[in-house]
Amino acid sequence: MLTPEQWQAEVTDNYTAKALAIRDAGGTRPKRYFETVDTSTLLAAEYPEIRWIVPGYLPEGFAVLAGRQKLGKTWLAIDLSIAVATGGYAMGSIACDPGDVLYIDMENGERRIKKRFETLFPNNRPDLSRLDWAKETILLNAGFMDAIEAWRVNASDPRLIVIDVLTRIKPAGFRSRNAYENDYAAFAGLQNWAIENGVALLALHHTRKGGAEDPLEALSGSNGLSAVADTTLVLDRNSNGFTLYGRGRDVPEKETALSFDGGHWTIQGEASDVHRSEERCKIISALRNSTEALAPKVISDVTGMKPGNVRVLLNKMVAAGEVRKTGRGMYCHPENTPLGADGSDTFTPVNNGNFNNNSPNTAVP
Repeated sequence: MLTPEQWQAEVTDNYTAKALAIRDAGGTRPKRYFETVDTSTLLAAEYPEIRWIVPGYLPEGFAVLAGRQKLGKTWLAIDLSIAVATGGYAMGSIACDPGDVLYIDMENGERRIKKRFETLFPNNRPDLSRLDWAKETILLNAGFMDAIEAWRVNASDPRLIVIDVLTRIKPAGFRSRNAYENDYAAFAGLQNWAIENGVALLALHHTRKGGAEDPLEALSGSNGLSAVADTTLVLDRNSNGFTLYGRGRDVPEKETALSFDGGHWTIQGEASDVHRSEERCKIISALRNSTEALAPKVISDVTGMKPGNVRVLLNKMVAAGEVRKTGRGMYCHPENTPLGADGSDTFTPVNNGNFNNNSPNTAVP
C-alpha cells in the first residue's frame, strides 16, 4: 500500500512522463475542446428514469447516512440492505425491487452481525442469499474501486453497496489542499462510479458534536463530503423521538419520523405531522387537567414547548375546535365546565386539576 507521499510521487512521475511525451511529439500540448449539445437537442432526447433503490430516499449514486455514535445507523443500513436483497419493505413500509447487495462491514465483525440477524429474525428467516458481506479494509487509493467493480460484474443485478464506515477507507489528504478539497477529491471517484453503473453507494458516517442548524453541515469533517454526495441522510433523535432527514440532487428535502424497536426501524409519517400531533396532545392534556384558563406562557412552562410554537399552535387549535379561547389571551379545554356564574375563567377540570386555584397561571410542581 502506498503512503501519501509515494502516491503523490507516482502522480508526479506520471505527469512528468506525459509532459516528456508531449515534448517529444512536437513540444506543444494538444488542444482540448468541450463536447456541446444545444438545448433543443437536449430537451428532445430520451433519458432513462432514475433508478430508485429505496423509493423516495435512496436513488442510484453516492449517498451518505450520518448520525451520532450508537444511534442505530448500522441497524438502519441493515434494514435497507435486507429490503433490497429480499425485495421486501424498507423501514416497514417502502417496497423495494429485489437486487444484489454488498455490505462492507469494517467495524462489527461476523459474530456481532450474526447476533443482529438473530434479533431481527428469531424464528422465520427470509432468503438472504443476495446479501453479501465483506470485512476487509481497503483504502480508496489502494484498490477499493477495483474491489467493488469486481463484485459488480459478478453480481446478477447489483443495486446497493453499503460502506460501514466511510472513515475506514478514506486515504490521507495532501498538505497542499484544504480539508474541503481533500474530501471532495477523495470521494468524487465513488460518486462517478455509482452514477455510471446505476448502483447506490451508501456510506455510513458520523455527525459532529453539537450538530448544526442545517443537517448537511452537521456531518463530521468538511462540507466537501456533502457537496460530492448525491444524497445525504441524517439520522437524529430529540425529545420528540427519531427522525431521518433527507436531501439530495434527486431527493427533495424531507424529514421522516421513525420508531425503533427490537432492531426494526418503522416509518411513523412526516416528522412535522407526527410531532405536531404530539405537541397538540401536550397542550390538550395541560388544559384538560387545569382548573383555570391558561395563558400561552403557562402552557409553554407546563409542556416544555417553545412559547412561539405554543401561540401558533393555539390559534390553529382554536380554529379546529380543539381549544376554546375565553378572552384576554386565555385558553381552556372545550369540555371544561365553568364554575363561576359570571363566566369567570375557573372550571371543573375534566381530570383532577394539577394547578393551584389560589395562584393563577402558576403550575403546582
